[in-house]
Amino acid sequence: MSLEYAKNDWYAVADGAVLERGPYKTQLLGTELTVSGPIDNPTVTDANGKRYPLQHRYSHVWTAIGDSPRPLFDIPEGDEPGRVLVPVGVVRVKCSPLRAVENFLDIAHFPFVHTDILGAEPHTEVVPYKAEIRDDLEEVWATQVKFFQPQASKSAGGGIITEYEYRVPAPTAAVLYKTCPPKPEFKDVIAIFVQPRSEEECDVWPWMALYDETSTYPELVQFQQEIFLQDRSILENQRPIKLPLDPKLEIPTRADMTSIAYRRWLKRRGATYGALTADA
Repeated sequence: MSLEYAKNDWYAVADGAVLERGPYKTQLLGTELTVSGPIDNPTVTDANGKRYPLQHRYSHVWTAIGDSPRPLFDIPEGDEPGRVLVPVGVVRVKCSPLRAVENFLDIAHFPFVHTDILGAEPHTEVVPYKAEIRDDLEEVWATQVKFFQPQASKSAGGGIITEYEYRVPAPTAAVLYKTCPPKPEFKDVIAIFVQPRSEEECDVWPWMALYDETSTYPELVQFQQEIFLQDRSILENQRPIKLPLDPKLEIPTRADMTSIAYRRWLKRRGATYGALTADA
């Protein structure tokens, strides 16, 4: 997404927790913003007092600073009765917003970065799965993903083979559907909404929609924050900082099928904000 393209996407820029502390100052695509007011009736303004459109969806305030915003993607599970909706807070990361999404899509790092939680040795093999660009939805999907996890979720009682589906509905958002231990007929939903502060820095807002009748709200937040903070150190040490879109710039492996599809999709959409191209 060039800067002009990026301006017409919607981005999560605040949740109820930050707004409870008063006006929240932040940055989106290089524009200084202030989000103020209660979560159910906030305002989003820039330094000149210009007001921007907003939506309250998935426990967050969303805004777009372009003149022709595209529709915000839908996550139907967020409206299902009985699910616990968990905004996890915000984590600032000194990396490209596209790098943050790509890392969320990567399962090969589970045993090495999230040891004894999302993965463990010797269970390091990434079995073949399917990754594709679904032209009818204009989204990236990865399906048939399976991985052994010592603790797949806070509600999991022990190690299980976890089934995953990944979905990328927008350049800076990713949604994971995974095995729900308490209700195997459903899928837990974990998403990240990435707010690009600049091409090399972002705020990440993780969010969950779960079936969990045993864990407390703070326990759910702490579990997911622990995982993402483990990712942050990896993300901030990746080089180059921007996400290379040309396969010649980074050598992919079989385990990187989702990343390859994501990069191809970004390139097709002209997604250059936060990206590194061969002619850059």
